[in-house]
Amino acid sequence: MAPKTAQELIDEAKQQIKEVTPEQVRDMQARNERVVYLDVREPNEWNLGRLPHAIHLPRGHLEAKVEGIIDRKQRVVIYCARGNRSALAALTMKQMGYEDVASMARGIQGWADINGEIEG
Repeated sequence: MAPKTAQELIDEAKQQIKEVTPEQVRDMQARNERVVYLDVREPNEWNLGRLPHAIHLPRGHLEAKVEGIIDRKQRVVIYCARGNRSALAALTMKQMGYEDVASMARGIQGWADINGEIEG
């Protein structure tokens, strides 16, 4: 099997997961939907600002810690800086049995582009 580039892995993950747009997330928040917003960026990125009420779990710790933080039946929207790490994280969580997980396309950058509220 030929080695894959990072972009090929990301593209494959995005074909296997659900993606939501920042606009859809804004609508979810406006409707007060029960959603866990999971930020998988690094601590220095988290400290720059995040979606309101988000949970922080860096991508590198996801597999080891997510089960102790988020129930498999909860609805989860994962985000990162631009939507790549979150796509990989969504695929991982799907493989771990999480039933309703999505990646936010365009990440927090896309969120900022639509003037979404940023906390912190």
